[in-house]
Amino acid sequence: MTEPDSPRPDFARQALPGERRVLEAAERSLIGHKRGLRGVWPFLGPAFIAAVAYVDPGNFATNIAAGSKYGYLLLWVILASNLMAMLIQSMSAKLGIATGQNLAEVSRERFPKPVRYGLWIQAEFIAMATDLAEFIGASLALNLLFDIPLFAAACITAVVSFAILELQNRGFRHLEAAIAGMVGLIVLGFAFQVFLADPDATDVLHGLVTPQFSGTDSVLLAVGIIGATVMPHVIYLHSALTQQRVVGADELTRRKIFRFELIDVIIAMSIAGIINMCMLVTAAAAFHAQGITNVADIDQAFYKLGEVLGHRADIVFGIALLASGISSSSVGTLAGQVVMQGYLRRSIPLFLRRAITMAPAFLLIGFQVNPSKALVISQVVLSFGIPFALIPLLMFCRDQTLMGSLVNRRLTTATAVVVIAIIVSLNVYLLYSTFFG
Repeated sequence: MTEPDSPRPDFARQALPGERRVLEAAERSLIGHKRGLRGVWPFLGPAFIAAVAYVDPGNFATNIAAGSKYGYLLLWVILASNLMAMLIQSMSAKLGIATGQNLAEVSRERFPKPVRYGLWIQAEFIAMATDLAEFIGASLALNLLFDIPLFAAACITAVVSFAILELQNRGFRHLEAAIAGMVGLIVLGFAFQVFLADPDATDVLHGLVTPQFSGTDSVLLAVGIIGATVMPHVIYLHSALTQQRVVGADELTRRKIFRFELIDVIIAMSIAGIINMCMLVTAAAAFHAQGITNVADIDQAFYKLGEVLGHRADIVFGIALLASGISSSSVGTLAGQVVMQGYLRRSIPLFLRRAITMAPAFLLIGFQVNPSKALVISQVVLSFGIPFALIPLLMFCRDQTLMGSLVNRRLTTATAVVVIAIIVSLNVYLLYSTFFG
């Protein structure tokens, strides 16, 4: 079951034939034989896998609640959140490129044993909480779309998730293509709903560029949006996706690789940001503008969209939710494997890992816990883990001896300090409000 001498993630193994073609194309890009879109193409993929975490079922719940209650008021919060995500994910990708190691592996080497084991234990809990939200989201989508009982829907979700993970054995391009395809489904789904909702363009623009609040409840919702911006597990995962994908033999090559990966991050995170904005805009135009201001649950949003927009908007919403839940759940399992391999130099079969992380979701569904409440619980647990991923990432990326020429510039470090301080503070506030507010 264990592999004591195999600290690398499963996707850092010997390249398969299809992967070798991608790597050969990447080499031609690095030496300047391929430019423009053809030059960037071999490097696209890792950030799209990471971006799935930013459009998971937890984001559905938060954005719809914000749009229905406050209209376009908090659109600027999504924009700010997305810019923060770009910075953090670019740092994670850079760590993997510069060191050939992921965040968990570097933490194992740099921190003493008690700290290392403490980080590993909390990261495992975070992985389970992440999978809880995403697995329940997919099961809820099947329940809403086909009227399948939640427990049976959970079983179907498990089978589909296993199928997605199996693609990894056929090469990283197959997995990246599957995840990108599901992100595409989410994009199309919300583009269709925005078209049906017909929002006021002036109001959308005003909400996007005008920072404002409307009472303490709007502040709390904004905290929820920003708090869900950074998912701890995907910081670990992104560094693993870039650590051995295209390896630079020298400092100059590694800088070139990072420039290409930065384009990947900008494109993928921009798409994720647009999806989140479309969620809020749809809720604002379909619900808030019609005087419906209390849509807080995903299942409630499903039925209301069908009533208000017609044209099968509820079905399209359900398909987008299903794509989000299945893809983000698979990504969460990969992240859990990275954490275990990195901190312990141990791994278990990916399918066993998947079964273990699914167990809490099955328990909650079996006890008939409200799915939307389960999503809220998972987001609270995730808030605990954010500082333990962000702070080590910043420490490592500003270390010249570790990062070489890819070390953070002073402005990058200063900006990251501000961003991380905001995110951590808001998550502390979210936790306080949840338990004592």
